[in-house]
Amino acid sequence: MCFLCMTALLTLFYIFNERPRWDYLEPLKQTNKINNEKGIIHIVVVTCGQRSQETLIMIKSAILFNYYQEYLRFIIFTEDPLTDTLKEKLSDWSEIVPQTFDFQLLPLKFPNQSESEWKTLFKPCAAQRLFLPLLLTEVDSLLYVDTDILFLSPVTDIWKFFGRFNESQIAALAPEHENENIGWYNRFARHPFYGRLGVNSGVMLMNLTRMRNFNWEQHVLPIYKEYKLRITWGDQDIINILFYYHPDKLHIMPCEYNYRPDHCMYMSICNTSHSGIKLLHGNRGYFHLNKQPLFKIIYSAIESYQLGTNVYTNFLMPLRASLSAQAVNESTCGKIARDSLLVANFIFEN
Repeated sequence: MCFLCMTALLTLFYIFNERPRWDYLEPLKQTNKINNEKGIIHIVVVTCGQRSQETLIMIKSAILFNYYQEYLRFIIFTEDPLTDTLKEKLSDWSEIVPQTFDFQLLPLKFPNQSESEWKTLFKPCAAQRLFLPLLLTEVDSLLYVDTDILFLSPVTDIWKFFGRFNESQIAALAPEHENENIGWYNRFARHPFYGRLGVNSGVMLMNLTRMRNFNWEQHVLPIYKEYKLRITWGDQDIINILFYYHPDKLHIMPCEYNYRPDHCMYMSICNTSHSGIKLLHGNRGYFHLNKQPLFKIIYSAIESYQLGTNVYTNFLMPLRASLSAQAVNESTCGKIARDSLLVANFIFEN
């Protein structure tokens, strides 16, 4: 009896004094309850050309980090040559981790009068996202991500921002930059943009119901017509222009929800030391380059991991070893290696 009492006391001591304190996890638990009541979490991606493998790795990362076992529905807008490949792999995964996600493969659809023009705007078919409110009329809210996004935290972590919208806000984005000295919009843009430094559109929470009530598309089309000869980054510039004129409609998320090489390649301009990096954005091909090895290593670790196997042994431990390599330590982005593992260390060690 004394032994059992002593064990119980030691356990309580550990819980209250020794266990790491993760302040950001409590909102996740609260969000989890909300999502269970609302049901499915929709994640939308648009993929064309050579982006099918990136899309699959993005989806795998969301499944891998789905700590609270939310039911995820991936809606993928794509073209015929990629449909069979995506369907085959996702069907295999749905058998390995059953009843945790499903998927829909939908054809691309742009305004008839200018379909080819919209499809080639900036990246192939990226502008599809601008028309989601009218294409997904049965969906209330969704998370849109580019193909070159990796989840490094549970999807509920970012989904909680819907609960922080005020009555006028219809979407949420992270800033394009944190520092005016290296900002692109404030130095080079030839059109209006949101705030001081613009916003990046690679990760976007969209309340489609509110966007439809706002007549989103009726704002997008005139903006494109007026500014199409002055925009550089396609749909992202259109979104920036729209929220320049309607800043009250946008909620801003912290930079750790869209962490990019620009945040660390020159100097560290996004403080992720407390909560960690939540979504990693390997834009400009950084998941496939050696310029900043951290990005490629994390992508490769998720790509190599086999769903359904031991996450700690087959994902976390190899990733830790790879991120401790000299090439990573000597790179400027290597300084945030610990931050990129912060959430993974917690959820996969417990």
